[in-house]
Amino acid sequence: MWTVSASADVAEGVELLNAGDVSGAATEFAAAYEAGDAKGAFYLGRLFELGLGTEQDEMRAANLYSAAAEGGATKAQVRLGLMYHEGRVLLRDYVEGTRLLCEAADAGDADGQLNCGLAYRAGRGVETNDVLALSYWQKAADQGNILAMNVLGQTALDAGNVEQAATYLKQSADLGNAGGMYEYAKLLMVGASPDPVTAYSYANLAVVRGLADAGVLRDEIEAQLTAAQIAEGQALAREWTEARILADNTAN
Repeated sequence: MWTVSASADVAEGVELLNAGDVSGAATEFAAAYEAGDAKGAFYLGRLFELGLGTEQDEMRAANLYSAAAEGGATKAQVRLGLMYHEGRVLLRDYVEGTRLLCEAADAGDADGQLNCGLAYRAGRGVETNDVLALSYWQKAADQGNILAMNVLGQTALDAGNVEQAATYLKQSADLGNAGGMYEYAKLLMVGASPDPVTAYSYANLAVVRGLADAGVLRDEIEAQLTAAQIAEGQALAREWTEARILADNTAN
């Protein structure tokens, strides 16, 4: 029977991993796993899947995820569910994969909610149900899941609801997501009241986060702006960056 008696080992392992001590983290995760902590099995599986501190062994990772999932570790349910959907390490099985994803979703896991919603939208292992998909995505977005915000934004845009799309994409953008910044910048350039200066600032921010397409958009917008507008847009981007740095430092 799985217990949580080794939770301290998992917490210590995560701290060591964040500090770059992979070997020490593996020792803690293994101790937690041996003591019956499902989360220990999950984190140990991640090391094997990614080849951190050991040779990459995705099948062993899948076995550890399976053990952790049986113990109710939602992160393991999500990763194992995605493995079944991918059909690369494990035989593709949409029914089992979606079962695991939605079990994690119903337990409150935001990544599970995102992916369970995607399964319902695509009809993978379940009958297509857009209402349920939107419900799961909203739950994930409410927990701060950026990908869910982007999916909701794109879904609203596909439905012609530009205002709702802008709300979701701005949430994603303001959390620092390059894709959200890019899509929000594009939205700011259309409609009855375009805002090219703000669009320029968000496109500028997206570029330095590695989104190449945003560079094309930024330059296209810049070509339409006056020198004063360009300076204003660049100042907005700097202000956003400074506020984000200050918020991060305060949180730490």
